[in-house]
Amino acid sequence: MTATQPGTALDSASVAAFARAQEVIPGGVNSPVRAFRSVGGTPRFIARAKGPYLYDVDGNELVDLICSWGPMLLGHAHPEVLDAVMSAAQHGTSYGAPTEAEVDLAAAIIDRTPVEMVRLVSSGTEATMSVLRLARGITGRDKIVKFAGCYHGHVDSLLVSAGSGVATLAIPGSPGVTEATTADTIVCEYNDRAAVREAFATYGDQIACLITEAAAGNMGVVPPGVEDGAGFNTFLAEICREHGALFISDEVMTGFRVTASGQFGLDGVVPDLMTFGKVMGGGFPAAAFGGRAELMHSLAPVGGVYQAGTLSGNPVASAAGATTLRLATPEVYAHVDRAAALLQREVADALGKVGVPHVIQTVGNMFSVFFVGEDVEAVPDYATASTQVTARYAAFFHSMLDAGVYLPPSAYESWFLSSAHDDRALDRVVSALPAAAAAAAEV
Repeated sequence: MTATQPGTALDSASVAAFARAQEVIPGGVNSPVRAFRSVGGTPRFIARAKGPYLYDVDGNELVDLICSWGPMLLGHAHPEVLDAVMSAAQHGTSYGAPTEAEVDLAAAIIDRTPVEMVRLVSSGTEATMSVLRLARGITGRDKIVKFAGCYHGHVDSLLVSAGSGVATLAIPGSPGVTEATTADTIVCEYNDRAAVREAFATYGDQIACLITEAAAGNMGVVPPGVEDGAGFNTFLAEICREHGALFISDEVMTGFRVTASGQFGLDGVVPDLMTFGKVMGGGFPAAAFGGRAELMHSLAPVGGVYQAGTLSGNPVASAAGATTLRLATPEVYAHVDRAAALLQREVADALGKVGVPHVIQTVGNMFSVFFVGEDVEAVPDYATASTQVTARYAAFFHSMLDAGVYLPPSAYESWFLSSAHDDRALDRVVSALPAAAAAAAEV
């Protein structure tokens, strides 16, 4: 099938595939954002990928600015990662027994981060679920603190809304999650230090842990703020220490993506516990949680906090992850950083020329474009992110897609690039921006 570019055509194949999918999968997708509900239209079904490109079932070549929501730091189908995967698979795909491959991956994570021990799992949700249980088991406390707009997987106690107070006990944010499950979850606005202080002043001796995205990426990219020279993560670590709670930094998205050491490589804050995913799996279902050895020894079979998984440390996923981390050199990060900076400048220029109000925020090479009002100079939290004109993003998104550029199908997501995004791919994106900006301006 010959790839079509730069313009794309949505022909019968994607439409037919989506119709068939809706008959057997709720909403036709296995993760809600893929359904295009936020932007409208029919999702593209992908047949294959290579380097910086996706190829849909209609034969369209699309510059990929999602990178599987972050994991594909090296681009799609990197030959050395594929060699490692095929070599591992030839020896069997799962054993239910220890392998040297999982030890290699664990060691690679420890080499790049402040954790002393890790436990491998199969998804970011599993990592955050497990680390909360561990924190509660260690402290003997029940309550947790999280932030509105920070996503930590579909763990029941974390699927909660912020409520109307400064620091409120949470109410369920999803049908099927009981009030009893979320009763011990306290939600604050991100970057709101007063709310965190109030939460600890009220419930300090009951709080087992505070969990935060190391840098928020699931409400769009919202960096941890700085006040009086102190970063938000430093503040969180200190207040947790003061009250005997554990500080958990969720680096499922930022880990090994924004730097070789994740957000830790940017601010140097050492959490008690951390979660990892995405890049460390090299595109396979893999994640991990880790921390100081004394804390991790509370896990079974050494300690009494139980956690297990049949496919944890899968040999194929471990091979892909360890190879990806080995290939994630300083040159890789320098290339991705330059590409991300270039696109941010070009997006700002295109939107500025047609007078579309916006804010672009970045952490390392992750960035988001917020279509907020002209009176908004920065987006520090979910409440501000929620003020954006999502219809403008939808118009921008579809214009880019028509020109062969695949953006996140939601205004509340990060854009990701890879070391495979070369001049040809970047030029395709830049050339599509004026028309997309004009489409947004018409809304």
